[in-house]
Amino acid sequence: MTDWTRWEPTMRATLLFVVQDGRVLLIRKKRGLGAGKINGPGGRLDPGETYEQCAVREVREELGIDVLDPVQRGELHFQFVDGLALYCVVFTATLFTGEPVETDEAIPRWTSLEAIPYEEMWEDDRHWLGPLLAGRSFRAWFDFEDEAMLTHRVDWIS
Repeated sequence: MTDWTRWEPTMRATLLFVVQDGRVLLIRKKRGLGAGKINGPGGRLDPGETYEQCAVREVREELGIDVLDPVQRGELHFQFVDGLALYCVVFTATLFTGEPVETDEAIPRWTSLEAIPYEEMWEDDRHWLGPLLAGRSFRAWFDFEDEAMLTHRVDWIS
């Protein structure tokens, strides 16, 4: 499908998963790409912003909390048949201040690490999210047509 050696993203974004006490803080997305799906908080990189700054800002905007210890753990490369080419840097964190609240963008939900609702998430998540939450780092490449995953590859770093 995609020739990843020549691939360039048209959009850059982040995802951040807060993990505490055997649970992960997920969201039900209310608008934008993937509206209605469950995911981690995140969004589009602003000009002049680092990926870490973007991840922290997006969590603050979507859930009203301030993440204190983001760690970059993964890279996602998505090519959609419609032309969208999305590069996403994935972070995990364990510390934050404030209490997660519903916003115009997201509804927060703490979920047991054993009960992640993959059936309500993007299809690619089942290939990398569990190992990520268990402490592994990765790089991954996916081809999608709308919400259907056509190809996938995940390389584990640790």
